[in-house]
Formats: sequence, C-alpha cells, structure tokens
Amino acid sequence: MTMRTIDRMMAGFRSFRAIYYEQRPERVADLVETGQRPEVLLIACSDSRVDPAILMNAEPGEMFIVRNVANLVPPYEPDDQYHGTSAAIEFAVRDLKVRDAVVLGHSSCGGISALVDSAEGGVVPDHDFIGPWMNIARCCLEHGPDIDKVSRHSVRNSLKNLLDFPFVRDAVDAGTLNVHGWWYGMKEGALWRYRADEDKFYKDD
Repeated sequence: MTMRTIDRMMAGFRSFRAIYYEQRPERVADLVETGQRPEVLLIACSDSRVDPAILMNAEPGEMFIVRNVANLVPPYEPDDQYHGTSAAIEFAVRDLKVRDAVVLGHSSCGGISALVDSAEGGVVPDHDFIGPWMNIARCCLEHGPDIDKVSRHSVRNSLKNLLDFPFVRDAVDAGTLNVHGWWYGMKEGALWRYRADEDKFYKDD
C-alpha cells in the first residue's frame, strides 16, 4: 500500500527533528535565543512544485519567504485594507533589514495561465480572489499569449512595483538593499537572472 502524502510529511518532520534537534541542535538554539536574521527576502509563487527552500538548498533562518499566487508584488497602496504581501515586504526591509530581495518566477505558472486565459475570452469560474489578484500583472499581457514569456515580464513588473515602496527605494538608494529578478525553468532545471541594465534575463551557468 502506498504511503499517503500526509504520512510522508509526518515522517519528514521526524527526519527534520533528528537532524536539527538531535544532530545539530546549536542551529535551532541560536534561532530561538537570538531571533531570525535572514539576509534575503524571497517573493515566490505558492505553486507546490516550486519550493524556494528546496530550490536554494536553504537552511532554517536564511531566507524570509513570502509566497502568493504567481509571485506578484502588488502596487504600494497604504490604506485600511488587508495587504499580506506588502506587510511581509515592509517587515523584511524595515525590521529585518534584509540585504537582498528576490522575486522568483517560474515556468508553467497556473496564475499566469489563468490571466492569459481570461485575456483570450476565458474566465476563472467560481473564484472570488484570483481574478482581481492577477490583475496586478494584466499589463504584461501586451507581450503576447505565451505563458512563460508573460511570466518573465511579470517578474519585471513586480520588481517595478517593489521599487515603488518608499522604504524599499530608500534602502536601495542607500546601498543597503539589492533587488533581483529570477525565473526558474522547471523542465530543464535552469535559473535565469534578470539584468535591469540590459532589460534581459540570462541563464545562470
């Protein structure tokens, strides 16, 4: 009988506990006693196939990760509404004082696919939140219907929105924060990095 995913997760936690609480307890003890000090804010997609900690082989405490549908950074709109992603960005930059902020897009993104479908006459049925959320990237549809191409342009758009946050821009101008756009190609297992000075993605070797 095949083990259910939930059971494998519990077994995985036991393995995690054995490594970090029994074999290397000093790592967790430091995080508990002194708090988190991540150097990187990573804004990633909620897609179950794209786990940033696994992709980057990160240790606990190394990255402050924000995940949402299609790894979008919303516009800077301070008001009395709910802004989970914006709140996380503010905390990472203002309080944790991360040194780097990364927007990580990926191929075959479901959120971007829904956006492209809606532009071609389709709709997202019975969804209250995905459509309005994906409108953040609607301007990227001008680059055509190719999902991966729109996804890369969405990373550019999110970087633009990120730099519109005054405290982000202030940190970048002060030289204490660097922003990065990355794009992960799942099929070939490749990482592409965006160079703003050339407005182009380059494959990481």
